[in-house]
Amino acid sequence: MDYEVKDIGLAKQGLMNIEYAESQMGALLEVRKRFAKELPLKGIRVGMALHVTKETAVLVRTLIAGGAEVAITGCNPLSTQDDVAAALASEGVKVFAYKGESKEDYYKYLNAVLDFKPNSTIDDGCDLISEIHTKRKELLNDLIVGTEETTTGVIRVHAMEKDGVLKYPVIAVNDNKTKHLFDNYYGTGQSTIDGILRATNVLFSGKTVVVIGYGSCGKGVALRAKGLGANVIVTEVDAVKALQAQNDGNRLMKMEDACKIGDIFITVTGNKHVISTEHMLNMKNGAIMANSGHFDIEIDVVGLDKMAESKRRIRWQLDEYVLKNGKKIYLCGEGRLVNLAAAEGHPSEVMDLSFCGQALALEYGVKHRGELANKVHVLPDEVDAKIAELKLKALGLKMDELTEEQKIYLSSWKEGT
Repeated sequence: MDYEVKDIGLAKQGLMNIEYAESQMGALLEVRKRFAKELPLKGIRVGMALHVTKETAVLVRTLIAGGAEVAITGCNPLSTQDDVAAALASEGVKVFAYKGESKEDYYKYLNAVLDFKPNSTIDDGCDLISEIHTKRKELLNDLIVGTEETTTGVIRVHAMEKDGVLKYPVIAVNDNKTKHLFDNYYGTGQSTIDGILRATNVLFSGKTVVVIGYGSCGKGVALRAKGLGANVIVTEVDAVKALQAQNDGNRLMKMEDACKIGDIFITVTGNKHVISTEHMLNMKNGAIMANSGHFDIEIDVVGLDKMAESKRRIRWQLDEYVLKNGKKIYLCGEGRLVNLAAAEGHPSEVMDLSFCGQALALEYGVKHRGELANKVHVLPDEVDAKIAELKLKALGLKMDELTEEQKIYLSSWKEGT
C-alpha cells in the first residue's frame, strides 16, 4: 500500500491547513531550511506513529527536506485529521490513517509502517517501539535510533529499559524543556478545555472542575479552568505535586471525596483507572468526564460500559450513560485524549517547539549512530536552548546576553561577600 486514508478528495483542504500551520511554525521552518542544505537525514527511512495533524505534516515535510523517506500512521484511533492525511498522501507520503480507526486497522497500519523497514522511529505513546520489540524483532538490527514524544510513551520506554528489553536507543523528546514546559503545560491546558467545550458547550464558570494529576499537563489544565472561572480541585499521589497544587490555589483532596462534588472531571496522569466505576457511581447527576492522557484507560470506560443501564451518543464525541442508580453522566471523546478526539490538538505555535525537538533529536541520533547505548536518552541542553533561540527569532524577540564579567562571575567560586 502506498497510502490508506478516508477520502483523498479532502487533500485540497488539508494542504491549506498545513499551509496555515506553517505560518505559525517559524522555528521548524528554519530547521527545514538548514536540513534542505545539509541533508543530514539522507538515506534514513523514518517510521512514524504520531497524531496525523497539520502540525505533524509540517514535521513530515521537514524530515523529507532533510533527505529522509517517511511512512506515517496515527498513534490514537481518534486523533487523525482526515484532510491532512489526504494531503500527505497527495504529496507522495506513505500515510495510513483515518479518524475513528478500528483496533484491527490501528495495528494493521502500524505494521504497514513497519513493512517500510524503517531504520529510525518517531513515536507518540510507544506503540511503534512496542510492536517492533514484540512482533517485528527482525527490524531491530537495522534500527539506529527512536524518539518518543509524550509522557506516557516515555514511561513505557523507561520500563523497557528497566526490564532490560530495549534493543535500540530512544531519545525522550518529552523531556526537553522546550517540550514539556510548553507543549504539556500551555498546549494541553488550552486544547483540553477546547475539546471539552466542543463536545459539550458547557459553561466552566462556577463549575467545580476536578483535575486528576498535577504534572505539567495537569498544571496547565487547572490554570486554564481557573481562567474560565471554575473552582478547581486537584487529586494527586505525589506529595510534592500535591503540595504544589495546594500552593497554586487549588483545593487538594482524595478522589473518593472529590468524585461526590465535581461537575467536570479531567484525567491527565498517564495511569490506569484513576476514575473507577465506584467513583462514577458517586458522581453528581450530569457530571462530565474527559481524559487528556494518551491512552483511553485513565477512565474505566470498559467498566462503565458494563455497568451502565443505557448508553447513547447525544452529540458529536459526547456519550450519555444512565447508571443503575438513575444518574446520568457524560463521557467526552470515548475516553480518548479529548483535545484531539473532540478538537484539533495543540496550537501550531506550541507544536513548533515540540517538532523542532523531534527533528533535531532524529538528526542527533543519526549523527551519533552506533555511539548511543540501548537506553533512554535526553537531548543535550545546548540543543534544547537552540530550539528556544529559533522560536524567539521566529517571534521577532530579543533577549539579553551575559557580559564577559558576568560569565567569569558565574563560573567562579572565589568572589563572595
